[in-house]
Amino acid sequence: MSTTKKPNIIIILADDMGFSDISCFGSEINTPNIDALSNDGLKTNGMRFTQLYNCARCCPSRASLLTGMYPHQAGIGHMVYDAGVGPEYQGYLRHDVPTIAELLKKTYHATKNNDGTKDVGGGYATYMVGKWHAGGEYPPDATHDWIQSTMGDETHPTPTQRGFDEFYGTLGGGGSYFQPPSLVRDDEVIREVMPEDFYYTDTINDEACRMIESKSKSDNEQPFFMYVAHTAPHWPLHAPKKEIDKHRGKYMKGWDDLRKKRHAGLVEQNLIPSTWECSPRDVHCAAWEEKDDKTQQWEDARMATYAAQITIMDEGIGRITKSLRKTGMYDDTVIFFLSDNGGCAEYLKENGEEGHWPEFYGGLTRDGKKIDVGNLQHSEPGGEETFMSYDLPWANASNTPFRLFKSWVHEGGIATPFVVHLPKALSEGNKDHEKICHSPWIMMDIVATCCEIGGIPIPSNLEGESFLPLLRGESQCRQRPIFWEHQGNCAVRDGKWKLVYGRCEEGDDEWELYDMDTDRTELNNLASQHKDRVEQMIRMWKEWAERVGVKPWPLHPIPEGEKDWSNLPWLW
Repeated sequence: MSTTKKPNIIIILADDMGFSDISCFGSEINTPNIDALSNDGLKTNGMRFTQLYNCARCCPSRASLLTGMYPHQAGIGHMVYDAGVGPEYQGYLRHDVPTIAELLKKTYHATKNNDGTKDVGGGYATYMVGKWHAGGEYPPDATHDWIQSTMGDETHPTPTQRGFDEFYGTLGGGGSYFQPPSLVRDDEVIREVMPEDFYYTDTINDEACRMIESKSKSDNEQPFFMYVAHTAPHWPLHAPKKEIDKHRGKYMKGWDDLRKKRHAGLVEQNLIPSTWECSPRDVHCAAWEEKDDKTQQWEDARMATYAAQITIMDEGIGRITKSLRKTGMYDDTVIFFLSDNGGCAEYLKENGEEGHWPEFYGGLTRDGKKIDVGNLQHSEPGGEETFMSYDLPWANASNTPFRLFKSWVHEGGIATPFVVHLPKALSEGNKDHEKICHSPWIMMDIVATCCEIGGIPIPSNLEGESFLPLLRGESQCRQRPIFWEHQGNCAVRDGKWKLVYGRCEEGDDEWELYDMDTDRTELNNLASQHKDRVEQMIRMWKEWAERVGVKPWPLHPIPEGEKDWSNLPWLW
């Protein structure tokens, strides 16, 4: 790559995928194309980060990844509905906070003065495919007409309004992989029934390939930025049967055995030290041996479907890298791969009252069959007529070796596998082939890193910090502490220390303190031994919370006789 041309940049985001769900992070699920981003066995340097953090849930993480700010600062402090408590919880990206696409594209209007508008963009073409989930609420049962009339209004900004030149994907959250809700191209709703061979994960990757190859034909000199935002492996458990069958039988020894093997795999790959004991099976998870044979067969099918969703995504990522090689751009492209949160314990309780969550995901298949929502053992997972999750026990395995799940800020909810492919120009100083980084960073740091890669000034108010020197082989650690809050779950990471508060059970209101160097699986609470440090870090967290606009949880009073269901996903 010439010294004058800027690298292309691709961010690939998985959805609800746990820390140990890919083979280069200890998994039995074979993901050779993701693995190759860190080590393709040829001439490319890459890196794996073992302590890259997300923001605990899909939409807050995506808001932070897109802006380089904490979710509350970006406008999505909780979910994509307007909670009515201020701009921090408005449910869509704030207009006064630029996205990474706006920063990188040809003209981002950064300041206005007496001489007019100053353009400071990086000159990038910008593309997005996949799940937006950062621009207001789109009910899964919304009509095409409602979506078309709503998208693009003040409270429903679209990707093309927030810096992307082209967009193909879904505006809302999860949904069918065979007939995705809120599917659009640029600013037009796609209304037709999808063909029989349609599968959303494949289409996301194929659209990315199309954009790459089209870009190479039109202007191969202008750099591009691409955001590939998958829905896989988020529920529902949808995948073609032939792909599921490749994984059937692999999980008949159960989640306890799987957790032991994944823990050993992580140790073997030098991703965690052997001294970090694997967290015990979650208290809400039964032992595998307590399940009868019929239930074990069904559980095997559920995890096999989840594994198929990941391998299909990996195969598509392989097609993306093939397109980059075909167009001569692979060695000129930085690729980041990560997940938006930890494995998901949400149950999707069957036989729910129609008109209430999760029955909003019901309805009819493409050929008019009724969709059965929930984990119904009389049905095999994977088909379009089903709508299942893989549930808490398998999520516990996905997050090996850590505790808890998506939406918590213990490690199981916020630890992401992070893989970086480095182009020649950036890797020349990094002689440690397939380097592993063990220092803590957070996904919003990717924005600052992309700004520096793209040769544009990092905005002075950006919360994220660039780790480009680290990619170049220099010694570097993050300078500022990292903070979290999601639906009352709170944490701060300062050096080797982590203070965390989890709303796991009623009456559990104590902060916990852990030494992340010796106990990242959070098994030895040191709070009683370091009371001064606990008080200091609580003050740090409160100062941060006030600065970014965190509101007390719950955001509104819970009706008498009800529970805080937000932190009881195994009962949903």
